Amino acid sequence: MTLSAVGQSVECKKEEEKQLKADAIKYKDKLGIMDVNHLSAASKRALKWPKDLGNEWFIEFGGLQPLKGDLAYEEGVVRRDPSAIIQENGKYYVWYTKSTGPTQGFGGDMANEKVFPWDRCDIWYATSQDGWTWKEEGIAIPRGKKGSYDDRSVFTVEIMKWDGKYYLCYQTVEGIYNVRVQEKVGMAWSNSPNGPWEKLDAPVIAPAQNGVWKGTEDNRFMVEKKGDFDSHKTHDPCILPFKGKFYLYYKGEQMGEEMTFGGRQIRHGVAIADNPLGPYVKSPYNPISNSGHEICVWPYNGGIASLITTDGPEKNTIQWSPDGINFEIKASIKDAPHAIGLNRTADNEKEPTEILRWGLTHIYNNWNYQSIMRFSSERKTTHVAAGEKSVNGKTEKAENMHK
Repeated sequence: MTLSAVGQSVECKKEEEKQLKADAIKYKDKLGIMDVNHLSAASKRALKWPKDLGNEWFIEFGGLQPLKGDLAYEEGVVRRDPSAIIQENGKYYVWYTKSTGPTQGFGGDMANEKVFPWDRCDIWYATSQDGWTWKEEGIAIPRGKKGSYDDRSVFTVEIMKWDGKYYLCYQTVEGIYNVRVQEKVGMAWSNSPNGPWEKLDAPVIAPAQNGVWKGTEDNRFMVEKKGDFDSHKTHDPCILPFKGKFYLYYKGEQMGEEMTFGGRQIRHGVAIADNPLGPYVKSPYNPISNSGHEICVWPYNGGIASLITTDGPEKNTIQWSPDGINFEIKASIKDAPHAIGLNRTADNEKEPTEILRWGLTHIYNNWNYQSIMRFSSERKTTHVAAGEKSVNGKTEKAENMHK
């Protein structure tokens, strides 16, 4: 580094410190800073936060509620990973993963038994008048014929309606479900939410082919080269129309997955197309998250919002991006449901998290069997004790204190 560059760096640092002190003076009372001449690392980070504290994005989730009718928990049956909810013909529609029988894991007969609850699944759908009591309508997408890319399992489905047509995208597994097996994203379309559905002949997204396994043992941690963030699996797809194109968001799993200080090394990516059926081209900016698990994205204020859960240093956050690629944290939350099926009938623009007021999720009744549940959330702008009045004069009930 030249002397000139060193000098510029020093000047930049001085200017940054000057601005920090100015902000500290301005927001001293709001942030409770004791001495503006002695700013801790935590206080310096806080000074970079939204000055209104960003609480329009902050929510708390309530307890999960069981569904009624055909989607109530049923022993011996897996129902999980609900899609977004849409409303057609005066009814709510949802699609989901369904299978029967126990899970043996990778220690059993992988060729003939289930290794995961989402193994040996088909995609079913159900309808409801009120979002509580559901009628199971039947199979929407079955597994493919032997030798096809989806012959083992189809699962984790999402729905998009566009220009009078309906599009389902979902995960697929082919052949024996061993530890190193790849998972791809399939798609089907229909003129009606009731089908029939026409599958595409090939996956729309597949893992990157630039990782190298070490040896032939069925071990996903042994690699010569890890490859891209999605070199092992492409999961949890969701398509949104955005800026005249179609953005397919997905979860990537990398060969040789490692554990970060925030949990599993899971990241999200996006692939973009001019047509709902593709071809989809992965963004060169991938991965677009450093954390997360299931995809949960929605349009808001000209951009895309994303709920990041479960894995990674930025888990349990809501993020937003003006371009659908470069996301920034807007809120840190707790107790987010897994595998959320968003209520796409909500008014996205009413407020940032309106779409999260209610929707569907799943719970593990036990390792073998899961069921679909209903979640709810509410905005929180103050924290009060039982019987205490908040800034808007509302008296909080005791039963709301420790949800």
